[in-house]
Amino acid sequence: MKYWLMKSEPDVFGFNDLLNASNQTTPWEGVRNYQARNYMRDTMKKADKVLFYHSSTKIPGIAGLAKVASEAYPDPTQFNTVSDYFDPKSTSDNPRWMMVNVQGIASLEFVSLETLRRDPKLEGMMLLQRGSRLSIQPVSAPHFKHILKLGGWK
Repeated sequence: MKYWLMKSEPDVFGFNDLLNASNQTTPWEGVRNYQARNYMRDTMKKADKVLFYHSSTKIPGIAGLAKVASEAYPDPTQFNTVSDYFDPKSTSDNPRWMMVNVQGIASLEFVSLETLRRDPKLEGMMLLQRGSRLSIQPVSAPHFKHILKLGGWK
């Protein structure tokens, strides 16, 4: 099993939106970064665990625990000409963009980015590295487990 951090802007789609979705599940559509796509396509597996991170907000941080609920499949928004995520270079025979479904597990006590930065046990975490803006990031097992403790997960 692998561990991930997935970022979303809470005013666009927050963790509570995931918990309120049908079966607490949503497609993780619209990813248009090749490295993030590669993680979903090549490395993510069903049942991998996810830290749901609220980004681009006054106080960014980890809001909940989720899991990968499907293997990667082509993101249909790349083919939709009226979608913000339309990609004219993508075809059904050769899709450029992939996505997975994500399912909410439970809310955590909010763990702010500042709390994460101050914690020496999280040294080396990709999220905390200067210039790291990737919306999907791997998380080491020790970092993942420590963050769950910070978030009150038993």
